[in-house]
Amino acid sequence: MSSEHDPFLQANYLKQCLAHDKRPIGFFLGAGCPMSVRVTRGGRDEPLIPDIAGLTSKVFAKLSGSGLKAAFEMAFSHFATDGAPNPNIEEFLSHIRSLEKVAGKESVRGLTGKQLHDLDKAACEELARITEEALPRLDTPYHQISAWVGAVERAAPVEIFTTNYDLLLEEALEANRVPYFDGFVGSKSTFLDLQSMEDGKLPARWSRLWKIHGSLNWSLNESGAVCRGCKPLGERRVIYPSHLKYDESRRMPYLCMIDRLRFFFKNPAAVLVTCGFSFGDQHLNEVLLQGLQGNPTSAVFALLYGNIGSYPHLARLAANRINLNVLAKDAAMIGSRTAPWTKGRDAVSCSDSTAIKWEVDPANAALKDARFVLGDFASLGSFVKELIGDNP
Repeated sequence: MSSEHDPFLQANYLKQCLAHDKRPIGFFLGAGCPMSVRVTRGGRDEPLIPDIAGLTSKVFAKLSGSGLKAAFEMAFSHFATDGAPNPNIEEFLSHIRSLEKVAGKESVRGLTGKQLHDLDKAACEELARITEEALPRLDTPYHQISAWVGAVERAAPVEIFTTNYDLLLEEALEANRVPYFDGFVGSKSTFLDLQSMEDGKLPARWSRLWKIHGSLNWSLNESGAVCRGCKPLGERRVIYPSHLKYDESRRMPYLCMIDRLRFFFKNPAAVLVTCGFSFGDQHLNEVLLQGLQGNPTSAVFALLYGNIGSYPHLARLAANRINLNVLAKDAAMIGSRTAPWTKGRDAVSCSDSTAIKWEVDPANAALKDARFVLGDFASLGSFVKELIGDNP
């Protein structure tokens, strides 16, 4: 058995899957994707929107420099007490929302219900401020993915799942005039249409956009239900789910979006491509693994930005799931077997592509080692663009 994986073989297999007009195709885009869209701010090259670590740093800095500093520090100290001293912003929101429900009009763990509510509102406002960005140009990976979605008439709609709150996907789809359905219908008083989500009778040319962690343009209407694009009633925008905090009507969009991910894996030979997602959300991991287990003909291509050693938890997840293909920069886990990409090839014969770059072998400058780069959303955008050419 070979001690290496062939990156060209995997790139071609992925290309064949994406080119198949009968096969159900889905993309799962995580927080790492906006990092691939670069902008210049204050003379510095920066990502359009930071990843979870960057969002966490910015929101925590805002809270610690506000009138809620004492409340924030008290809430933050709970994590050290509980043995998890470095929470991200989503873990922090889940924590304070859980406490707020328990506190009611009293106090819990040194914080009043009002303090917890104000922390939640301030954190979400800062998250919205940071992520409320527009795409800086018309050739971003979002536009390339969107152009590919609309370029081919398919038997089944392309389904895009995302944990991001921003509106970059909507912007790119609309720029390419690609119709999509996100679960909401209406204009002035939008509402979630569960029947349309479940029966799938909309045209296949309408792609599906499922925002698993909510969206900047979700808020509460007069009756307390979640709607898209309605005027907020002074409440924080509906971003990031907290299964303990929201009542049934407010939880409903999140539960429906998760159900769409479960249902996607019921399609024969379904293929889901993940990018910008590090599999750090245990709840979503369980849905993905259950889907792969329940449908052996389905497959996930997990495209990772870094080296495989940076994702030890993912290696454990893929150990018993041969239809979970982990494609990292330096190595891959295919068929539950981990091995590096092609190594030690004659440097003269190496040529870069959108999927594969070559780096000098540290042990021999005359040789090069393959690096699989589709975990970079910018490379993935170029990869799908090649499938349709410059003029789809």
